Amino acid sequence: MKLELIHKKIASCKKCELSKTRNLTVPGEGDPNSKLMFIGEAPGRKEDETGKPFHGAAGKILTQLLEHVGMERQDVFITSILKCRPPKNRLPKKEEVAECLKHLYSQFDSIKPKYIVLMGNSAIKHVFGKLDMSAEHGTVKQKDGRNYFITYHPAAILYRRRLFDTVKEDYAILKKLL
Repeated sequence: MKLELIHKKIASCKKCELSKTRNLTVPGEGDPNSKLMFIGEAPGRKEDETGKPFHGAAGKILTQLLEHVGMERQDVFITSILKCRPPKNRLPKKEEVAECLKHLYSQFDSIKPKYIVLMGNSAIKHVFGKLDMSAEHGTVKQKDGRNYFITYHPAAILYRRRLFDTVKEDYAILKKLL
């Protein structure tokens, strides 16, 4: 299915309660032919207002990390597990994730990225279950014929600034994989 059609389906989706509280859906943005697809947890307040992923403080850090390894946002595809903001940024509910994963897997099939970058524990949990981030970051795991790269969520750097160098190293590894 073409990415544009998937995004139209996301925009009209009413399969969970989040459709009643969202301002805008946040399907994702970037290169529809990218080798890299970045996945976060869910849109925040800024994303809900703009319809664009990672446009708040964490988005600025993501942009810095990409630039550090010579990439630009428009050269990758960025999205989240959920396509609508949970009220008060609460954790996603199982039924919300179940509905949105259908859209996400359609995006995987359309884009066919070489690597899917799972940013943070929440994104990782919905694909692999629980992993030890301190041991697994900077590594590639395979599942269902897809390559997943494990790293910290950019928002983690907002709260633990010392992680910035660690995550920069993860992105350098990712760049070498390409």
